Amino acid sequence: MKKSNFTRNRQTCSCKRRSTRVIHVGDVPIGGEHPVVVQSMTNTDTRDVSSTVSQIHRLQDVGCEIIRVAVLDIPAAEAITSIKKAISIPVIADIHFDWRLAVASINAGADGIRINPGNLGGPDRLEKVVKKAREYRVPIRVGVNSGSLEKDLMEKYGGPAPEALVESALRNVALIADMGYELMKISIKSSDVLTTVQAYRLLADKTDFPFHLGVTEAGGLIPGTVKSSVALGILLMEGIGDTLRVSLTRDPVEEIQVAYEILRAVHVRQRGPEIISCPTCGRCEIDLFSLASEVERRSRKIPDTLKMAVMGCVVNGPGEAKEADIGLAGGKGVGIIFKGGRILRKVPEDDLLEEFWGEVEKMVETEK
Repeated sequence: MKKSNFTRNRQTCSCKRRSTRVIHVGDVPIGGEHPVVVQSMTNTDTRDVSSTVSQIHRLQDVGCEIIRVAVLDIPAAEAITSIKKAISIPVIADIHFDWRLAVASINAGADGIRINPGNLGGPDRLEKVVKKAREYRVPIRVGVNSGSLEKDLMEKYGGPAPEALVESALRNVALIADMGYELMKISIKSSDVLTTVQAYRLLADKTDFPFHLGVTEAGGLIPGTVKSSVALGILLMEGIGDTLRVSLTRDPVEEIQVAYEILRAVHVRQRGPEIISCPTCGRCEIDLFSLASEVERRSRKIPDTLKMAVMGCVVNGPGEAKEADIGLAGGKGVGIIFKGGRILRKVPEDDLLEEFWGEVEKMVETEK
């Protein structure tokens, strides 16, 4: 039998990473040679601790490593204390406009803050935030979006050009650095793919702070996945990027799934099963769409890099999917389960999913 390529979660970067300084968000290292970190953001009311914790647990289960929460007021900032007690990943407080929310979030235990230094009300207020961040050694993510650029830069560049995003980021980073604090990472996002890519490329040549990648307001599942895959895929292949978030107008669990698929596709990092499946054709005599969807759903909590095949017929079964660790292929009222390119056994269609999943669980248990 073919030797299995089934392994545990691992970093498999095949590109030369951009050289950056290293910071820590909680106990998660970011930058340097450390793995690219996958983030998401809750869409619950942060003040509703129970709902927020429940969503974070779901995100942790599928591999979220840092979570960001919206802080709209002081009660939301104070809720961070209770949230942190119930989860096991670092929390970043997302702050806009009110410097007092940043200070309150740090006091409540936030592991990091995300701010746009230009919209906090001036250098005096920014300095209060920096002073508190320095006191607790909390890193600051300097976030610049195309929709919130300074007026002078919009006039200078005639709109949210890549150069405008870069100048804004460097200006804001310099403000904080001049206050004697350099625990920072930078994000410069646009909803336009090419603007995002070019902005990060330009910025990569001008600073060694780690970068958080993302395409802002990318859209729903299909457009958001496409935009994020193109932009993040290009940058990751060029060694740019230390943390990332795939922004989707969907359940944030799906953001995590797409993020890991992007990392896997460009051979930067692997987590969880890789599922290959055929698009179906006239030969398919089984409900492959339902089978594939259920296999994907059950696979979300498996961190192991198992390669699974879900195929519609024997033509695309052990032959075309012979590189899979384990797979199934449908027939008329019957299916086959195969391992390492060899047929394990035939199974009635009604029992195919459960018997296949039983074999998957055996493989996962063996590797523990």
